[in-house]
Amino acid sequence: MAQLKNRQFLDFERPIKDLFDEIEKLKQTAEKTKVDLSDSIRKLEDQVLEKRKEITQHLTPWQKVQLSRHPDRPYTTKYIDKMCKNFVELFGDRNVRDDKAMVGGFAQLDGETVMMIGQQKGTNTKTRQMRNFGMANPEGYRKALRLMKLAEKFDKPIITLIDTPGAYPGMEAEERGQGEAIARNIYEMMRLRVPVICVIIGEGASGGALGIGVGDRVYMLENSWYTVISPENCSSILWRSWDQKEKAAEELKLTPDNMYSFGLIDSIIPEPLGGAHWDYDEAAALLKPRLIETIRELKQYAPEYRIEKRIEKFGKMGFWNELPA
Repeated sequence: MAQLKNRQFLDFERPIKDLFDEIEKLKQTAEKTKVDLSDSIRKLEDQVLEKRKEITQHLTPWQKVQLSRHPDRPYTTKYIDKMCKNFVELFGDRNVRDDKAMVGGFAQLDGETVMMIGQQKGTNTKTRQMRNFGMANPEGYRKALRLMKLAEKFDKPIITLIDTPGAYPGMEAEERGQGEAIARNIYEMMRLRVPVICVIIGEGASGGALGIGVGDRVYMLENSWYTVISPENCSSILWRSWDQKEKAAEELKLTPDNMYSFGLIDSIIPEPLGGAHWDYDEAAALLKPRLIETIRELKQYAPEYRIEKRIEKFGKMGFWNELPA
């Protein structure tokens, strides 16, 4: 977990920050005066837990979007580090270059060799630029597909961790076939013969998420979101301004409970009180057993059966009406 002195607080987390400030003052006072204030500090720490619980229970859709983007939130490599052993990262799409916004490689999850793939955001200005803020170019999706095919060759399950504000929308990305790369991944992931588990761990926006988001099981963390467009961009299209982003977040129905009720995901995975950014170890500990359990379940079925059910699952999604000819 990030150190308190470096921790950043969102606006609605301000009451928690105030409690931490009080705790810090008591610690400084205790150190200077040599007076035992441990009981008072413990009471304030209990209040922090209660406040984290209170805030989590009453989040608006826009606040969940904000939590999914929290600068202290764990990203793909952090989950891999906390859940897996012997991670061997693999690089390049064997065509153009290596895309730093997409990471992947073999790792051991509870003794089982799996292919871990996911978008990666940076943790400071330099690494955010290097990772392109988690927005992959076509090379990133082609690298992801290459790794999926490698996992299929060796009959290893695939786990994707989705956290992106969208695929990179630059002209050069479009020139190199961004749309084709994402469409190819969707097509190929439908036909993979190995178990595929997808988890939205933060932002799940548009085709950038779908490019690694087709699987036998699709899960969302409690404070993540998943939709066709970000609230800001939706607001800019409908209202010609970002000022309506909170309303857009409400109307997009992008939260995990909405996604589950629509049948677009299979389950919601809880996070530590207040969000995954409060405790990386607990966040990973809540996710890891679900992955292990799901892999064991999916391995019971023949590849042909998994593919058939995967196609059926995604084919049923959405609502539509057919007008008479």
